[in-house]
Amino acid sequence: MCLNTGHPCNCLTEGNPCEPCRTIAKDSETEEVHLSNNINTPSEVENTSEPNLNNSSTGTARESSRNWGWIVSGIICVNVLLLGTALASGSAHYDVNIKTSHVQMYLIILLLLTMIWMIAYIIYTTRNKNAVVYHDTHAGPIWLRGGLVLFGVLSIIMDIFKIASYVGYLHCESAVKVAFPVVQLAFLIVQTYFFCIHSKDCVQLQKNIARCGLMLTLSTNLVVWMTAVTEESVHQTQVPDDHDDNTTKLFGRNLYITKASYGDDKCKCSHTSCSFFKEAYYYLYPFNIEYSLFASAMAYVMWKNVSRVASEHSHHKFKFNPRDAYLGPIMGVFLVVAGLATFVVYEMEMKKNHNDYKREKAVMMHFAMNIVIVTTMSISTLIGFAIYRVDHREHVSEKNPTRSLDVGLLVGASLGQFIISYFTIVAMVGSGAEGYLNRLNLAWAILMVIQLGLQNLFIIEGLHREPFHEVHPVTVVANAYISQPGKEPSSADGSNTGTKPIPVSMEHNLHGHGAECRPKLTWKRRALKEVSAFLLMGNIILWIMPAFGARPQFDHDTETNFYNFNMWAAVVNVGLPFGIFYRMHSVASLFEVFLTS
Repeated sequence: MCLNTGHPCNCLTEGNPCEPCRTIAKDSETEEVHLSNNINTPSEVENTSEPNLNNSSTGTARESSRNWGWIVSGIICVNVLLLGTALASGSAHYDVNIKTSHVQMYLIILLLLTMIWMIAYIIYTTRNKNAVVYHDTHAGPIWLRGGLVLFGVLSIIMDIFKIASYVGYLHCESAVKVAFPVVQLAFLIVQTYFFCIHSKDCVQLQKNIARCGLMLTLSTNLVVWMTAVTEESVHQTQVPDDHDDNTTKLFGRNLYITKASYGDDKCKCSHTSCSFFKEAYYYLYPFNIEYSLFASAMAYVMWKNVSRVASEHSHHKFKFNPRDAYLGPIMGVFLVVAGLATFVVYEMEMKKNHNDYKREKAVMMHFAMNIVIVTTMSISTLIGFAIYRVDHREHVSEKNPTRSLDVGLLVGASLGQFIISYFTIVAMVGSGAEGYLNRLNLAWAILMVIQLGLQNLFIIEGLHREPFHEVHPVTVVANAYISQPGKEPSSADGSNTGTKPIPVSMEHNLHGHGAECRPKLTWKRRALKEVSAFLLMGNIILWIMPAFGARPQFDHDTETNFYNFNMWAAVVNVGLPFGIFYRMHSVASLFEVFLTS
């Protein structure tokens, strides 16, 4: 058979192969030699497989070390939280022999240990450049760090007011109550710096120590949050002895301001400014509560990112431009102003000692305003869903701890408000919903359930959509000869031979007229930004009202009579803190949806 099938020849008949046939035959012999060498060298195959076995064992060891670090850090978190829960719960009841100073001593120990670890982490990562090689670009976005700094500054002011107030009681109270805000102030400064600088870190060295330290930070912030929420909730809803229901409502608001410091009238302040500082730091408590939750979320993301190899090229940089939306922010500002006005009037009426008729009018105004807020937010959310139906952006396929935590916190925190709303619906329907206040309360509860469900779906859909990619216009290259009509083509002397065409954008920049031309937003992008901005403002006012003392659940007594006070107080005290956090977390998530739209 002739090897040169492409060109017929007489190789076989003449016995003298041509040049193409000799080349092909040589290649065939070489291939056979290689095959025989591979067959006859089993030792080489075994040698090449040995590194794979070694890699497998190394991977198993790493997996075992990682699991060990997760287990130990989880044990630390559980124990710190359970002990903190036991102390905080015991201090909430006056018949239990656990005082506030005992809880504060425990918190001082936690704060000091966490501060020591954070300072050691900062020093270690600064000196060892290989400790943090990768960074999670999704973790610790600028708006989250900005919120942490804002709440941290307000919490520091709260601690300063506490110190100024508690100093007046040193002659008759424990010094622990002064030491606690001092230690907490230092802790706030160190932790705020720690998260602002290191929130994106993916630790690669001393991973188990980092996991344990981050879980200690997480549990410490949760215990601080739980203690503050327990103290505020109990003082807001405690029933004084020897008073009827109406007197209980009046004393419920003032009781916290009186007992937030020490709760003992026998201990008198040594200076005249105590009452001012008490009321001042009372109104700063909500910011401290939100700060602890923000810090807990950032600590959890850092814990998940330990030993993670994160991609550096999957992050999109966004710039906030207030000109992207007009109608949504303006309507949102009107909503916030109207809500603040009705909230102030409602609070003033609740704290006055006048007849029930005016208080019922104030409660009715509060219910009506909340119905308007949740209705407009539900309508705007439906508009956003309609836009998503015609929006063909793909869903994000990449998984990251930050996105999973955002969605988990959003859904989990909303359960608190869901619980309160459904308990209200059952109480209103079970009692017959007689009277205009009961009907308004029932309508508010139903609309709140609808609004929460729609908003959760809108935010989750927005967070999982790929960001809009702006298509930059192709740079137009200007011909040097055409752009100067007064000039003739170059002569034969070659004086313009080296002239190169200059891009129009570069030429404008050279003359100082190179302003960036920002592409105009499409109607879908602008509509999504308007909806996101309006929902953001709506969540702000829905956060302000309960965070600063609005308690229509106790000012209107239908649920209290239906469930009895103790059960209803437990439902509200558990659900309301999560509902307050849900609103603030929704603000952060909606801001991200605004930027990516």
